[in-house]
Amino acid sequence: MTLLSVAQMNSQNDIEANFLVIESLIQQSKANGAELIVFPENFVCFAAGKQRETAAQFEDIQKRLENLAHQYQIWIVAGTLPCPFRPDGSVIEDGRVRTVSLCISPERTEARYDKIHLFDVQVGDAVGGYQESKFFEPGTDVVVAKTPFGNIGLMVCYDLRFPELALTLRARGANILTAPAAFTYTTGQMHWQLLLQARAMDSQSIVLGAAQQGWHGEKRQTWGHAAATNSRGQVLDLILNPSAQLITVPFDLAEQVQIRESMPLMQHRKLVQF
Repeated sequence: MTLLSVAQMNSQNDIEANFLVIESLIQQSKANGAELIVFPENFVCFAAGKQRETAAQFEDIQKRLENLAHQYQIWIVAGTLPCPFRPDGSVIEDGRVRTVSLCISPERTEARYDKIHLFDVQVGDAVGGYQESKFFEPGTDVVVAKTPFGNIGLMVCYDLRFPELALTLRARGANILTAPAAFTYTTGQMHWQLLLQARAMDSQSIVLGAAQQGWHGEKRQTWGHAAATNSRGQVLDLILNPSAQLITVPFDLAEQVQIRESMPLMQHRKLVQF
């Protein structure tokens, strides 16, 4: 049995203030006996228009997170960070950045996932429309990170709406799916919990949905409700209150194997053509 923590934050544009919250949540997670903590999207800096400025600090921020993972001897899924270069080191020349989720062990960064699905959507909130592709370059690679307690399939926010990604991660060995997110209040209210449960049920994986909650500046409001769903698609725990906090849930790899063997969805799946 392994304990896993999922964080909820209300990150703002002050990196140092956010890091105080980050370390406090790591301390709480470690006190709860967790092996892993998952942070939300934009957890180090949540500020419209500051992506390039924050991206310029990517390697320094990565090092700080690696130091925290080593200091507290805990695995971290580092929500998302803007990054000015691709996994091969090539610089993105058109001014955009990548949305990057890092999986960090107590020794080093073990994996990097660049968000594939970008949120170009009209939403009935104060912002109105979102066009991530204007500021971000999409990633292309599906990433599974190996850990002592199970393989982690890395996803980010809008990725949750695409079951093919969760199924591909499962096919490549994932036991745990992480979903750092900053769902808008409007879309989160409608779909957040539903999507977490659906992807868990599709892939027969535990899904860890770390979330931003509250107001970020004058217009952007996020839904929150950080949650974890088990390999049957049932909600293990859900944060209902505002503010920075976390939940810690159990994960039993042997139980997951039994669930998958008793209902072998991957073996039964057919590619139907119409």
